[in-house]
Amino acid sequence: QVQLVESGGGLVQPGGSLRLSCAASGFTLHRYAIGWFRQAPGKEREGVSVISDSDGRTYYVDSVKGRFTISRDNAKNTVYLQMNNLKPDDTAVYYCAARFGPLLSSSRFDRSAYSYWGQGTQVTVSS
Repeated sequence: QVQLVESGGGLVQPGGSLRLSCAASGFTLHRYAIGWFRQAPGKEREGVSVISDSDGRTYYVDSVKGRFTISRDNAKNTVYLQMNNLKPDDTAVYYCAARFGPLLSSSRFDRSAYSYWGQGTQVTVSS
């Protein structure tokens, strides 16, 4: 059984911080590329950040670069997304997703490239 479970979402004021967790079971997480995606109501799911399966390189969409940090804890089989200086436009359901093997640069933020998905965790940024 392959499963991803997100946690850590909630309500935060603009400028605040949250740390999302993506806990994996049924597979060894570090053998997969892990992406964080988000989806606001009525909008397409968009890629936010990716950590590679091999060398652990990280990638970010321009709108979050400098504010979000993706990381991996292999001992806990968990990937994190540290979100700082949150903005109302960051409000969305956040999902983690896994893909076995490497990703082409052109598909890092392509949701169709990922095989496994968590159920999502709600992040709301509001004063």
